[in-house]
Amino acid sequence: MHKIVSSVVLTALASSLALAYPAHAAANKAQATVQEAPLRGYLAFLASDALEGRGTGQRGGELTVAYLESQALAAGLKPANGSSFRQEVKIAGVRPLPEKSNVAIVAGGQALPLNFGADWVWAPGDVKAEHSMDAELVFVGYGITAPEEGWNDFKGLDAKGKVLVMLVNDPAPTAAEPNRFNGAGLTFYGRWTYKLQEAARQGAAGVLLIHTDASASYGWSVVQNSWAAAERFQLADADLGSSMQGWMTDAAARKLFAAAGQDLDKLRAAAEDKAFKPVALNARVKGETRAAIRTLSEYNVAGVVSGTDPKLKDEVVIYTAHWDHMGKQGTEGDTIFNGAVDNASGTAALLVMAQEAARRPARRSQMFLWVAAEEQGLLGSAAYAAKPLWPAAKTAANLNLDSLNFVGQAKDIGVQGSERTELGALAAATAKAMGLTVAPAKPDLAGGYFRSDHFSFAKAGIPAFSVGGGSAWVKDVEANNAKAKAYRARYHQVNDEYDPNWDLTGMVQQAQFTLNLGRMVADAPNMPQWKAGDAFGKIRAAAK
Repeated sequence: MHKIVSSVVLTALASSLALAYPAHAAANKAQATVQEAPLRGYLAFLASDALEGRGTGQRGGELTVAYLESQALAAGLKPANGSSFRQEVKIAGVRPLPEKSNVAIVAGGQALPLNFGADWVWAPGDVKAEHSMDAELVFVGYGITAPEEGWNDFKGLDAKGKVLVMLVNDPAPTAAEPNRFNGAGLTFYGRWTYKLQEAARQGAAGVLLIHTDASASYGWSVVQNSWAAAERFQLADADLGSSMQGWMTDAAARKLFAAAGQDLDKLRAAAEDKAFKPVALNARVKGETRAAIRTLSEYNVAGVVSGTDPKLKDEVVIYTAHWDHMGKQGTEGDTIFNGAVDNASGTAALLVMAQEAARRPARRSQMFLWVAAEEQGLLGSAAYAAKPLWPAAKTAANLNLDSLNFVGQAKDIGVQGSERTELGALAAATAKAMGLTVAPAKPDLAGGYFRSDHFSFAKAGIPAFSVGGGSAWVKDVEANNAKAKAYRARYHQVNDEYDPNWDLTGMVQQAQFTLNLGRMVADAPNMPQWKAGDAFGKIRAAAK
């Protein structure tokens, strides 16, 4: 990796800048058409070493915000926050200091031989630099309280002052209850973010999640890169978490349970039953933890294309993509997590979509919103939802782009999550008009609906989903399947890098579909609604 901006990147950047100006706007006025050249130029620059992985709280993040701000202006967008394209997101940064800490899990009178990073990770969730820990460990199954499922993993437990050990994911369906917790699909109760929040609500001193590749849907290296090697962040003005939040490997958990006189596999099986009760472990977390704490401001970047209809222009369609990735980490070798697919691709797509929307406005207004700190737990979109720049009641929909199709042109498009609202029918109509099919719905095993920025909008009652890429390739089926599969090993790794040989026809297709769907929503006489009975739809109804 070169640590300076290459001439190839600069050429691509110059090309993309040129295409953002009025000379381009004079062409093809009849239709808003996503162009590959500017998309490739934006992508090459956003994923380059020059932006240092677009890290939250890092220089690369500052450069990215300044770049997006300038490009939003060049594209013809109006500032969405008064006279500014920026929306401040106040964040607390936490970096655990294991080398200055002296903390251990003690089971059966002996400290377990656990190494920070390799076996377990932790960080304070309450933004305090020092903690003195002497807390009993209690296994609480999945750590879920779900009245609508008749489920309570905390029966009879006073969790105050205890460290809770939890399984990731949620209970599996059974023959008697095939649809419990959404059947094979993951619910929000299965997300690690929910479990940290629930531990804090229970008053626990801490929470440790047991990781497996299958339950988390990613390997331990992803946890390491997010928790051990990098600074962690949370909204500075949000509810605080517990004193210790962290993960342990399955192997570490087996050592713990065995030393505590318990059988992890038997307790896992017991946790699948709603009659499960918490199990105290003959173990404690003891010692001192230390962490470096700071507060900072990050920024969402938001620009608007005003609508043309005198009444409907007061309503808006919001397109989102997160601009951040993992930034720079470490001091040896390749230290830059470039995040080309995740999510320079979506960030670039929104830029070229904004150019086209500004050239051909719709009846409703359209907002292009690049959100911060998604990799830290959807922080930028959560901050927007808490203090929206456009009233939620007048926000027709949110369409999110995260990790676009870099493989090649497809015959289908992914719209999973749209079926919760009338966006599903509109997405199907958009696909048909483009000669595409809607990719068959699959069980949401990894909880994708709860892992991208659209979820912050859904929780505010706004119809929202992330537009996915297709997988029914137009050509080179076997080779393209191999490319798509190979990306799994690059996810959140330093080798998620831009390749100038990528076929971006699929990425252009995905961006065009999103823009077309947004235009359909923006031109429709009525805003889309949630399906009857949907929990998020009830939020929307209550707000009216």
